[in-house]
Amino acid sequence: MNAHTTFTRGASLPGILQQRIVILDGAMGTMIQRYKLGETDYRGERFKDHPKDLKGNNDLLVLTKPEVISEIHEQYLAAGADIIETNTFGTTSVAQEDYGLEAFAYEMNVAAAKLARAACDKYATPDKPRFAAGALGPTPRTASISPDVNDPGARNVDFDTLRAAYYEQARGLLDGGVDLFLVETIFDTLNAKAAIFALDELMEATGERLPVIVSGTVTDASGRILSGQTVTAFWHSVRHARPLAIGLNCALGATLMRPYIEELVKAAGPTAVSCYPNAGLPNPMSDTGFDETPEVTARLLGEFAASGFLNIAGGCCGTTPAHIAAIAGKLGGYKPRACGERFLTDLVEV
Repeated sequence: MNAHTTFTRGASLPGILQQRIVILDGAMGTMIQRYKLGETDYRGERFKDHPKDLKGNNDLLVLTKPEVISEIHEQYLAAGADIIETNTFGTTSVAQEDYGLEAFAYEMNVAAAKLARAACDKYATPDKPRFAAGALGPTPRTASISPDVNDPGARNVDFDTLRAAYYEQARGLLDGGVDLFLVETIFDTLNAKAAIFALDELMEATGERLPVIVSGTVTDASGRILSGQTVTAFWHSVRHARPLAIGLNCALGATLMRPYIEELVKAAGPTAVSCYPNAGLPNPMSDTGFDETPEVTARLLGEFAASGFLNIAGGCCGTTPAHIAAIAGKLGGYKPRACGERFLTDLVEV
């Protein structure tokens, strides 16, 4: 992406990153589970005769239960989130093919973006603008890893298929009004490269440049993403996108994520850093399915902030509006990590 490109949306976000730690929302799936929706809720009237089961396809709810998604967005905004993510983690044609709904991917992305945009508009003030981030998830198919243990060279998706799917998704999100893009929960860098390529292709075609945040996922104590890269190697693989922020999310709670965020901070230079961990470890006995209370997650992220690691912070699996409110309250007293003023200026000015 061009170093001297004007953002037509989300233009104030780089400036805010210089002033304070920006708060991202929390888990969507965790919140949807609280509504105890059944198959008929997912289907609605429009898909009542669809031949495949649809329960669990949370992305479809932007069409069949939009009021639920809007309510969740508004709960996070009321808790203090500056950025909310669209409910589009799996809204590519590649992912929706599992449900036989690939033909509806573009429509779902537009609808999701409009819901997030409307919620942001409702809560935004001159002193506290709110931003809708178009979420691009990893897809259930990977371009780098074989799905067959007996055939290491096998693949169930290729780069061009992923690029086309991400392009369609991003076009829907852009048409629906998002302020920025968030390529998140990356476990395969080649998938992420397809998403980044599609975003650049779309913005070249439309002439509209939006900020991009890229967030990877370290899956275990190896300190690597699933396709084998260390955090530092991952950064060098995606830095050509000149993201507004680079970060980590999901898979781990803050305690286990700390050494990898610290490594990323050292590698990323002047680029802003984001972090939105899970609420600790899975715990089926808790209300959210995870260990940490809002106070614990906020305290741990407060330690990150005190160490100078953070520019953007929020929550992933198991976090709720209560977690985000606690995080926002805790981090309000800390300065953001010093990222390059010249770098951020280059992102905004022509």
